[in-house]
Amino acid sequence: MRDGTPHADAATAELETALRGGPFHVALRAAIATRGLPLQRVQHHLTRYGVKVGVTSLSYWQQGARRPQRPESLRAVRALEEILQLPDESLIRLLAKADERPEAERAAARSYRSLVEASGALEKLLAELDSPLDGGLHTIGHHERVRIGTRRELLGRDSQHIVRAHKEGIDRFVAIHHGDPGCAPEDMAVHALENCRTGRVLWHHDTGVLVAELLFDTRLRAGDTFLFRYGVEDGTADACGEYVRGFGFSGGQYALQVRFAEDTLPVRCHRFTQHSAAAPRSGRQELALNDPHRSVHVVEQRVRSGIVGIGWDWE
Repeated sequence: MRDGTPHADAATAELETALRGGPFHVALRAAIATRGLPLQRVQHHLTRYGVKVGVTSLSYWQQGARRPQRPESLRAVRALEEILQLPDESLIRLLAKADERPEAERAAARSYRSLVEASGALEKLLAELDSPLDGGLHTIGHHERVRIGTRRELLGRDSQHIVRAHKEGIDRFVAIHHGDPGCAPEDMAVHALENCRTGRVLWHHDTGVLVAELLFDTRLRAGDTFLFRYGVEDGTADACGEYVRGFGFSGGQYALQVRFAEDTLPVRCHRFTQHSAAAPRSGRQELALNDPHRSVHVVEQRVRSGIVGIGWDWE
């Protein structure tokens, strides 16, 4: 239904363009905006179709932070086409179109996409630890060292954090590690290396997600800073071709270094960024491998919400 105003006409035109060319999240966002439905109402309509989808998931779908892929989620997309008065298969077609990207492009994004797909398991693990999203801490500096083994596997990583509490009484940090496809999180180990000790460690085997408490043994007041270091020993999956770090918030400096085992060096390395998991990769820059130290690195003086990573080719 159209009200005949210029604003409504513009919104309708935007929706028609998005339905023709996508991507999915832009079309979904335009459809919801055009119909004037708050996400709570969209969720209510979905329940009438016998489909349960959280408001948070709907928000992520229209932001491009996640893509519906599970059978239940695809049922929701088909229901949304009716609820939002869209042509049959219009949203489903855009999802299929995204999956038709060249294999090289799909492979390049697989690591972080699998992390996004594992977000449901991650949310449950964090809830079990009673941990909020940012843990009451802002990151001032984060230096991450990744080690690649002789089998080209992600052997492990060490992380040093400098944080500032923005809530009273913070006494821990929850570390998140997501292994490569085929990994065994139950066989990984978490080591407290400096100014902390390891608390509870939980994992979800099917998605390769592991979460671990790093306990400070002191309670920070709002404004206090703290420095700590920990490591994760992995080495449970096959060859690794990239390492990515996602940031939900802007702030602090981030440095990522990847070191390769002797006689196991890639032929080329590059950095990249993404605004979200669904966005195209940008900011590609070739990185020169430091031969004596067998390493490459990137430094972000002030991270933005999104993704930073280093990728490499073995041959």
